[in-house]
Amino acid sequence: MLIFNLFKMKKYTILAALLLVTTSGLTVSCSKEFINEEAPYSIDSENYFNSKSDYDKALIGAYDMLQSSYINVMLGEIASDNTLSGGESATDVIGIQQIDEMTHTSVNPNLKDIWNWMFAGVQRCNFIMEFKDKTDFAEKNQVIGETRFLRAYYHFELVKFFGGIPMKVDKRFSINDEKSIPRSSTAEVYAAIESDLLFAINNLNPVASQKGRATKGAAQALLGKVYLYQNKFVESAAVLESLINSNSYSLVSNYNSIFEASGENNAESVFEVQYTDAEGADFGCLQCSEGNVAVGFNGIRNYVGPLFDSGYSFNVPTQEAYNAFETGDNRRDVAILNIASWATLNTGVSYGMGYKHTGFFNRKYIARQGDANIGDQNLTNPNNYRSIRYADVLLMAAEANSRSGNNSKGQQYINAVRDRAFGDTNHRVTLSGQSLTDAIWAERRLELLGEGHRFFDLVRTGKAVGKITGFAANKNELFPIPFEEIQFSNGNWQQNPGY
Repeated sequence: MLIFNLFKMKKYTILAALLLVTTSGLTVSCSKEFINEEAPYSIDSENYFNSKSDYDKALIGAYDMLQSSYINVMLGEIASDNTLSGGESATDVIGIQQIDEMTHTSVNPNLKDIWNWMFAGVQRCNFIMEFKDKTDFAEKNQVIGETRFLRAYYHFELVKFFGGIPMKVDKRFSINDEKSIPRSSTAEVYAAIESDLLFAINNLNPVASQKGRATKGAAQALLGKVYLYQNKFVESAAVLESLINSNSYSLVSNYNSIFEASGENNAESVFEVQYTDAEGADFGCLQCSEGNVAVGFNGIRNYVGPLFDSGYSFNVPTQEAYNAFETGDNRRDVAILNIASWATLNTGVSYGMGYKHTGFFNRKYIARQGDANIGDQNLTNPNNYRSIRYADVLLMAAEANSRSGNNSKGQQYINAVRDRAFGDTNHRVTLSGQSLTDAIWAERRLELLGEGHRFFDLVRTGKAVGKITGFAANKNELFPIPFEEIQFSNGNWQQNPGY
């Protein structure tokens, strides 16, 4: 149920405030030094926000759910033509296997996780927004700007997967809301996202005060993507052009370095989800992990050898994806690890073969040696997710300009990406019109392979049919609303077509 599943809390201390979202009347005892003061006071969600510190702590809780989006990234690849489910067997994480084969239904635990965890993020943002006027302090608009950016981020994930969703603007969901609040239309969800991001753009600092915090540039980039998903090409081109002209970001010269630990939060990073190996988790609470769970899932099965750690061999790239790279493209061997070639080049390498073994692994997001690996080593990898890279911004700007008739800008931005990929200027695109747009789409696949964007790119561009095995038009563009949500709504929410 939407309400009851929203707050499966992480085991480590996020903040007391977030506990109070669903728990009222929590008593906080006084320490001994205050034994002679007033009786212990009671604090609950209705009287929590009394200082800047309270808002800051609640904001930490809102950021916290970003770490749970690892499954969104995995499924964005597995549902596409880039990768196969992998794993140990056909029944190993059956929900992932079903999505790979386009046989998923509304009873799918992994889709349920996305619904629950992203709505938890929305709920935590709405907790702040509900009390945004309770206490004034300096830099309050920055806090609210970050909150609204995060809400837009979570809403965008939800609308990509499920289409129209229930929304309760600036209010927390409560019990029985599912029976009275309707699903908003896709257009209404996008309008809310746009409103949040425009506020964020106008109020966020260009430079983050801490790594991982939202900036004006992150809000501009996300808004440009949101416009692109709606085919608002002129609007997308304008906001992305503003970001590019700010000179706040640049391409890292060495593509090989981007996905290593030393490449985190670099000049190309517009927004990253921060992970650490500071606190472990277990399979009973995957959202409790401070680490990037997808990294362990993507890892090489039973691996022994240098540089990498072993994992569960999910999300394995296809031969076709490997072959899509042109000769001389330096990105192929960064994006895809050819395990047989690796074993030939490095002595003492051995590995196992999992289900749907292709011989390839998602090198960007497989475990590296040297991590603390607290708890289950496959659940506590510290690899940050590069949610929005400047290369993505350039390719979005290229597409938006191309599809609005500005071929020269489209060429300029795609060629900036290709120059780095090949290390020369001999592979530039001189196409125009639809041919240019097609080239940009192809470039997005190569540049962003393994980063969770491919399925949604194929859907929004109308290319999914024929590219994705088993994809049914007018059905698989969206995933089904979890069965329990439909059931608890008592007829208020209708299931997506075809499910």
